[in-house]
Amino acid sequence: MKRLLLLGILLITAFASQAQDSLMIRKFFDEALVNGQCYENLRYLCKNVGSRLSGSAGAQKSVDWSKKLMDGYGFDKVYLQEVMVPHWVRGAKEQGYIIDGNKRIPVAIAALGMSVATPKAGITANVIEVQSLKELETLGEAAIKGKIVFFNRAFDPRFIETGAAYGGAGDQRFAGPATAAKYGAAGVIVRSLTEALDDYPHTGATGYDPKGINIPAAAISTIAANKLSTMLKMRKLPLIKFYFKQNCQHLPDAKSYNVVGEITGSKNPNKFITVGGHLDSWDLAEGAHDDGTGVMQSVEVLRIFKATGYRPKNSVRAVFFMNEENGHKGGIKYAELAAANKEEHIAAIETDEGGFTPRGFSFANATPAMQKDINKNWKKLFEPYEADRLVAGGGGTDIGPLKETVPSVMLIGFRPDSQRYFDIHHTPNDVFENVNKRELELGAGAISALIYLIDQHGL
Repeated sequence: MKRLLLLGILLITAFASQAQDSLMIRKFFDEALVNGQCYENLRYLCKNVGSRLSGSAGAQKSVDWSKKLMDGYGFDKVYLQEVMVPHWVRGAKEQGYIIDGNKRIPVAIAALGMSVATPKAGITANVIEVQSLKELETLGEAAIKGKIVFFNRAFDPRFIETGAAYGGAGDQRFAGPATAAKYGAAGVIVRSLTEALDDYPHTGATGYDPKGINIPAAAISTIAANKLSTMLKMRKLPLIKFYFKQNCQHLPDAKSYNVVGEITGSKNPNKFITVGGHLDSWDLAEGAHDDGTGVMQSVEVLRIFKATGYRPKNSVRAVFFMNEENGHKGGIKYAELAAANKEEHIAAIETDEGGFTPRGFSFANATPAMQKDINKNWKKLFEPYEADRLVAGGGGTDIGPLKETVPSVMLIGFRPDSQRYFDIHHTPNDVFENVNKRELELGAGAISALIYLIDQHGL
């Protein structure tokens, strides 16, 4: 009888806790949807600050404004974390042409981030089209030397989650130029990493071998890539050449900052839940979805907690990381300081996949048993908001270094709908007008709900 009574008490307690959680989560979503400020904050960041590539005047302006924004919300702590970042400058607009005999056909290109410049007169050379890094090895120096290597592997449309397609095609941008240089290539052009068929070239960082030769590299739009590929198939190789010119510069590293806002925990001030995105952006546009939406959602979580009167038991931080796009120095610095200060991090959540409709969260280092419990306890709470996909998966670039310095931390990625993200990712089209207010606010509500649940119940 006593055991039955105890079981009944436990069930009643569990139901009461779930009911309380449901009511609190509803309050967070109501605040986000009725009084949300992340959309207007994003408007200011995009339209009054603009692009924010690390080391630029725009990046520093964004740091100054972000700190002022957090100070204005009256968080318990607002401060900067100094970090040295790369300072790469694109220079004058790139030029690209397909040369067919005497005809010069202009095409849309954009230098890859961290690329070197071409000679002042540009590069003109025959083109060799490849589908993979492995193909370079098969062709060898005899076929590649002196030519422009054209990486033309498209997104695989069979992936439902488009981030998987991005990962599948991304090595040609990340490592293609360095690999081609080993075989004597004069330069590299890479098909833009998107399934969209348009004339927006997608930039993004490339990496060089510190001991190798650096060759210029540019992204080419998908329409232009298709045109070039078709022409190469129709003509004999010597007839089709490619010309491109770009004016990039590598300047000395610059001083910059992560921007941090914090609500101090009422019971465990030395235990932390971090939520963040990256403040820097590529220079081609306003960095709206990548990652203005992420940083504005992060600060909105803290604002929502204050507005609804929720005082977390553990300290909750919103972090605007600097230099995710071309160096990851902000995430590395945050992790270093967390270790140096002997901070205990319960969880770190990254929002860097755009401000689209929230679908759920991915847990990077949950055991199968933990993943099962997370779904058992929390899935139903997220179902009314259609954000209940609580799955195993990645956390994010900026929070990743925490795992090395604070091994106990749970790394979590916010997972919005992915279908449109890579249409605008790293392009001139990543502007405020392409962000939907309601979708952005729903994401802020979902992230607030998850942090509340972690704060109340742990993982």
